[in-house]
Amino acid sequence: MRLLIALFLPWLTFFTIGKPISGIVCLILQLTLIGWIPATIWAVYALSQYKTDKKIAKALASRSND
Repeated sequence: MRLLIALFLPWLTFFTIGKPISGIVCLILQLTLIGWIPATIWAVYALSQYKTDKKIAKALASRSND
């Protein structure tokens, strides 16, 4: 679901992953027609980094419980 948001409303993606300052910067970038493509790429990249960070945190938490 977040991937669809990243494609159509890139600025909203940053708000859903807890980065509101980046969301505002992305919204400003997205307001220009040329900035839409970089904003979308940035949002998809940030979303993939967010998912990777969550997986690492989960792995470290389960490892420390062993």
